[in-house]
Amino acid sequence: MTTTTTTTTMALASATPSATPSATATGSAGGAAGVPAARPATAGETGPSARTAAATGPAAESAGAPETAPGSRIPAGASGPYAVSPAASGVPSAASAPGPGPGVPPTAAAASAASAEPATASPHDPCAHGFLPERPPVRSMIGTWTRLDAMARAAAIAPDREAAIALVERAHRADELSALRQRVSRLSLRNAEAAAMRIAVIAVSCGWCGLDPQAPAAREVADGAFLDLWAAIAHRIDHDQFVALPTLALHNWVPERKPRRHIPIDQLARTEVLVPIVRWAPEGQPLSRLDRLMLAATRLEAHGIWLFRLAETLAGRSPDDSSTPTALRRLVRVQHALRAQLLAEAAELTAAPATPQQRAVLGALAEQGALEPPVLQAAEAVLGIGGRRMGEGRRQMMRRHLPAQHRAWLSAMDRHCAPVRTLAHRGGPDAAVYREAQESLIALRRTYTALVQAAARPTTGPLTAAA
Repeated sequence: MTTTTTTTTMALASATPSATPSATATGSAGGAAGVPAARPATAGETGPSARTAAATGPAAESAGAPETAPGSRIPAGASGPYAVSPAASGVPSAASAPGPGPGVPPTAAAASAASAEPATASPHDPCAHGFLPERPPVRSMIGTWTRLDAMARAAAIAPDREAAIALVERAHRADELSALRQRVSRLSLRNAEAAAMRIAVIAVSCGWCGLDPQAPAAREVADGAFLDLWAAIAHRIDHDQFVALPTLALHNWVPERKPRRHIPIDQLARTEVLVPIVRWAPEGQPLSRLDRLMLAATRLEAHGIWLFRLAETLAGRSPDDSSTPTALRRLVRVQHALRAQLLAEAAELTAAPATPQQRAVLGALAEQGALEPPVLQAAEAVLGIGGRRMGEGRRQMMRRHLPAQHRAWLSAMDRHCAPVRTLAHRGGPDAAVYREAQESLIALRRTYTALVQAAARPTTGPLTAAA
């Protein structure tokens, strides 16, 4: 439990200027808007959050970081990413508990300590690596699951939906789907997420992205055995609506070369050349527009890690706090850097090939509202633009494609950043900074929308004109 508190404090300290996002050799353009260029960490470094974790005293105050972790501002009993750890709340942990008393066998003491441990894993902390997976996704599945691997790769390059559906029906007749269904419970969570990505690729290739696998009406449209496998995977990862960009993009990449040492996942996605696990273009051919859009979304999340950390800094802050406008100015710089990152991706994406099937996949995902990058949803939760622009019900529909712990974090941001959002109704320099942050977010979203449109249908005009 002490490790959780330390990680949160390190992440908050990394909202300092030394942790400002930047461009890398993979095509980012963070050098715009005064953001210094990032570099791969040298030996002994573990990433931006580790380099700034030791900042204390006046440096921490000038960064606008709170003296305590955000969880200390939340009432007792809160859950999710803002829950107070036992170390912070004064509750002794299992490691600091006294040893067994006289007459108590060691085995009984161990069993008692084990029963006192929480049954669930520690809550997801977006300050650590945003909404990226904690580890690089599984490159290749093993055993019986290689059949799902091969099916997803074949469905992704199918010329049309009918060809993709034929692949699923052939696997049904060969009893491959039922064999996989029986093995879902044996999957680790990481392998289950890898299987979910492959299920999502098959579903969108067949035109089934808007289906509920457990709805009776779905069996009139899709293969029943595939729906059973889909529902079992959804139950295993505790996420029903996973057929969307967060799964298709954030769980469908690997570094082109294996790192020689441990690198934080967000730094790995920023500094290494990324390649898709399941390609939408055949092997040996250039990456398609759909491939490049998904990789651009992944790099956007990696560069947006500082946005999550600034969101934690602003959580619970008073609009009159002197550190609030400082954090908002940094948020503006982060959003400018993210927009420059998207513009840098646009040239290669526009020049990439695209097939009618790939454009149909993008159109179906856009129709379901399944192309929302999590980092943009995080920014909207802080600045309140999403709630005013699309309404609360529509905003929750956009979030349904995220895992439960990510939705909980966004809901917490909605609540704890409400005081900062009152600047929208005020005047003065602080309110002007807040409005500048809103305008930079609107420009970022327009740039992303233009990138999606460029991937969905060929365009000859420059992206900057559309943005």
